[in-house]
Amino acid sequence: MLAILGLGTIVLLLVVVLSKKASPVIALLLIPIFSGLLAGEANSLSTYIAEGLQAIAPTGVMFVFAILFFGILLDAGTFQPIISKLLNLAGNDPIKIALATAFLAMLVHLDGSGAVTFLVVIPALVPIYDQLGMKRLTLVCIVALAAGTMNMVPWGGPTLRAATALNVPVTELFNPMIPSLLSGLVTVFVIAFFLGKKEKASIQNSNKNFADLQDNTKNPLHRPRLFWVNLSLIFMAINAVILGWAPPFVVFMIAFAVALLLNYPQVEEQKKRIDAHAKEAMLMASILFAAGCFTGILKGSGMMEAMAGAVERLLPEFLGQQLPLLTGLLAMPASFLFDPDSFYFGILPLLSATATTFGASGIEVGQAAILGQMTTGFPISPLTGSTFLLVGLAGVELGDHQRKTIPLAFLVTLVMLLTSVLIGTISL
Repeated sequence: MLAILGLGTIVLLLVVVLSKKASPVIALLLIPIFSGLLAGEANSLSTYIAEGLQAIAPTGVMFVFAILFFGILLDAGTFQPIISKLLNLAGNDPIKIALATAFLAMLVHLDGSGAVTFLVVIPALVPIYDQLGMKRLTLVCIVALAAGTMNMVPWGGPTLRAATALNVPVTELFNPMIPSLLSGLVTVFVIAFFLGKKEKASIQNSNKNFADLQDNTKNPLHRPRLFWVNLSLIFMAINAVILGWAPPFVVFMIAFAVALLLNYPQVEEQKKRIDAHAKEAMLMASILFAAGCFTGILKGSGMMEAMAGAVERLLPEFLGQQLPLLTGLLAMPASFLFDPDSFYFGILPLLSATATTFGASGIEVGQAAILGQMTTGFPISPLTGSTFLLVGLAGVELGDHQRKTIPLAFLVTLVMLLTSVLIGTISL
């Protein structure tokens, strides 16, 4: 009975979220409460919810302050000198322009926001691609691959959701995947090189000066004198998170406070900068805390355990033991079927629990999932608004973008999956 009720809860969540009958926050809060009542757990629901919230609290706090931290540094123009320098170094060579495009998208996507990445990179590079005669579709493809792969960062949406759903520290989930992420980024650069080479073969080099294309308008929010200070802050924060010097939420709380104080010492300025990024930060935080309610009830009531037991009885043993590998293979295509909330909070816990019953690692299932599900898959999925922002800013058709980028995005996922298998992060 519990297995059926748990399955019904997940299916209802998927239907409600994917059909946009309700926001993810409402679905994640009300559907499990209703299921808990049907399971006769009315007296224990508050306990389950509290346990779920306690488990998610550090992750939610980390996300809020990570968004604020990187938002402040973007406001301060920290990446602008790097963008200008790279474009000047690239000159009129399509290959160098393609490689610079990949690097810029990776750099800007440090904040984990696809919308911000596309808003910064696409408008800056469209005039350059047009002047050289390079295809905008190539620009969109490279930016999508770079931002999608970088979306694996521990403060990015997919990794945060996976850690939340599996109730594990985000560093425990992410750190073993660093070699895989690096292999994915290298693959993106290789792809960018060949795309640039193809563009170079089909166009004549332009003799125009890129300096004329740079936006020299002074932004009053920019703090060029603090460039090296801000860059050092980014390096120290990321280093502290990866090396585990302090809990990630502590690192970003301190980093945000220091960045805000140094760049905008006036109280009124600080309020405006916080307000500018509060909407995005709180929207994701509310989803994460609602997910804590969802997973808390499913686990506390025994529904998750019952579903895993039912799948164990039905699934052939050889497939059950290879669930991490299967998840890695299907993760990127799953971005076309499930939005991140539905997959990570509805599907992933069940896959993880099932893998555990077969003797496989539940955490490995989560690590395999972030290799493609709304990482390499997010900039090509019609389920994310960022995809439409990307193609809209560049003025290309979604279908053309998907035909060009999907095979390459899947290739990046396969390279990262192979790396994970070779280094033993994902077991066979």
